[in-house]
Amino acid sequence: MLASAATRAFATAAAPRILITGACGQIGTEFVTLLRKKYGVENVIASDLRFPNREFQLSGPSAFLDVTDKANITRLVAENGITWIIHLGALLSAIGEKMPQKALEVNVHGSENIIDVARQYKCRLYIPSTIGAFGPSTPKEMTPDETIMRPTTMYGVSKVHLELLGEYYHRTQGLDFRSCRYPGIISNKALPGGGTTDYAIDIFYEAIKHHHYTCFLGPNTPLPMMYMPDCLRGTLELIEADRSKLTQCVYNIAAMTFTPAQIAENIKKYMPDFTIDYKPDSRQAIADSWPYSLDDSHARKDWGWKEEYDMDALTRDMLTEIEKKLKNAKN
Repeated sequence: MLASAATRAFATAAAPRILITGACGQIGTEFVTLLRKKYGVENVIASDLRFPNREFQLSGPSAFLDVTDKANITRLVAENGITWIIHLGALLSAIGEKMPQKALEVNVHGSENIIDVARQYKCRLYIPSTIGAFGPSTPKEMTPDETIMRPTTMYGVSKVHLELLGEYYHRTQGLDFRSCRYPGIISNKALPGGGTTDYAIDIFYEAIKHHHYTCFLGPNTPLPMMYMPDCLRGTLELIEADRSKLTQCVYNIAAMTFTPAQIAENIKKYMPDFTIDYKPDSRQAIADSWPYSLDDSHARKDWGWKEEYDMDALTRDMLTEIEKKLKNAKN
């Protein structure tokens, strides 16, 4: 439900008015909570195609929104005085390969709609990109912000498209466009959402429930990863940053790199009876096309990015929090 005009009148005048698309996704569910805590519940509209439960929908202003419906995006922005748009709605890498035409429609045309509305209403616009925007010909180690970008998935193609389109409108029309290229994002709250790095979430659930995990990637597949608290904090830091300090629109952002075998060994430090085996599937080819590590020196220099979690801190927190979550679900 959206707030009434009378209710909105009490919103803090200095606070941004924020529309989040894809609010029920892995990042969106936690980002909505963070933004509402900081800027006020009534200043953050959570939108998605569907809501996971009535409780989430009633937790603050919400709207059903299909990002391919430009007229509805325009209406929401105009009627609610939106000043920031955070566009998280997308089909991820593995799902996108199963439904490439749908991924094209949602990821490309949906982003075009969002960018056009943000341009028209002069909104600050944040849309995440991904390591999936890189491809097999990209340098694997310490991949720089500007490099060869020849992705092999529809997800990656769509993200290169949005990066270039956002930069174009920033350059030609002054659109305040900002983006981070996310590595694999690991959360103890949201379940995996169809990405190639999802094994790094699955493995913790399976370790706690069954003390064994069968991994869909090979043991020695290195990928950049980040824990959700760092992702949320880093994203907000970029969105809030003084535009004059930003030297570019799109930034690499990094925290750690590990392989399935390495994270499995780390889990064994806390669960000695944990075992793992490997049955690589179609996602292996996607992972093999991505970088091993990212050079995020521009993010560190321009807006002070710095991760707080390494692999060991992530492992301890994931095991603790997921165990609590599973126990509570039984009660």
